[in-house]
Amino acid sequence: MRILGEGQFRVDEDAATTLTALDKDLDAAVRDEQQAAFAAALHAAVALVRAQGTPLAADEIVTADYILPFSDATVDEVRKLLADGTIPGDSVGLP
Repeated sequence: MRILGEGQFRVDEDAATTLTALDKDLDAAVRDEQQAAFAAALHAAVALVRAQGTPLAADEIVTADYILPFSDATVDEVRKLLADGTIPGDSVGLP
């Protein structure tokens, strides 16, 4: 699990299940350009990861199953990230 600008975290299976549901809400909000719904789902996802996740050491790099945008990202910023297919500061494109 990665939160852009914050780092990587390990989350348990229950948290991953909740993140999957929140991801659907995020996708719908981006698709429908609903900033308020997007902000609510993003806040919930980031709060979940911060509360239940275990931060990885700075030198430990693993493939992330989930990538959350910056905690204060807007729908427009996420649309641009998705269109570009790249993560700022990372040489690997989004899947």
